[in-house]
Amino acid sequence: MRAVVVIPTYNEADNIEPLIRAIQHSAPGTDVVVVDDGSPDGTAALARALDGVHVIERPAKLGLGTAYIAGFTYAIERGYDRIGGMDADFSHDPAVLPALFALLDTCDIGIGARYVPRGGTRNWGFHRRALSRIANLVARLMLAMPAHDVTSGYRCYRREVLESIHLDSLKSQGYAFLVELLYRAFKQGATIGETPIIFEDRRHGVSKINKSEIWRGITNLFRLRFRP
Repeated sequence: MRAVVVIPTYNEADNIEPLIRAIQHSAPGTDVVVVDDGSPDGTAALARALDGVHVIERPAKLGLGTAYIAGFTYAIERGYDRIGGMDADFSHDPAVLPALFALLDTCDIGIGARYVPRGGTRNWGFHRRALSRIANLVARLMLAMPAHDVTSGYRCYRREVLESIHLDSLKSQGYAFLVELLYRAFKQGATIGETPIIFEDRRHGVSKINKSEIWRGITNLFRLRFRP
């Protein structure tokens, strides 16, 4: 089984090289696709200098959703069997990758889940923990999905799942894209497994989450739930 991890980036020069080396150490043989949105700090050049890494350079910040579509399309076209996605800031521990990909032995989608036994978060304040849990619970209830962490971005997919979805038809932007992708796959019959993760706040750089991302997530839930 050929495996690849897609990593969208913007200004992750402090993280990208150690992250890729950690991926290669934890999951030998796993390739990496970096989709960089014109980072002025040289993220793309640092990634391109490493073995086993393909870099897709885009001219500007075009959004997380389209970055994943570009990376997933690249992986599908090159025949990868197992396709993962993760953040570039070490909030997703590369050491979990073997367990995450192992879920695909029995499921169509594997999720690194915070809200299961032995999962959780680290270095988060009370307000952020509460907001995340409430958002995840609301999404689960509104969309009636069986997963415990539907908003997690640490995932892997069987190639056939992504092939069955017309990725360019997904309308969500930002982190809401991940919820729509999971929902669309679930509605088409994809099975979901979860393995616990500890989500740790980023080591370097600035978080991409802001109020507009939260608002997009809310409106996206209503669109998915109540569209014809």
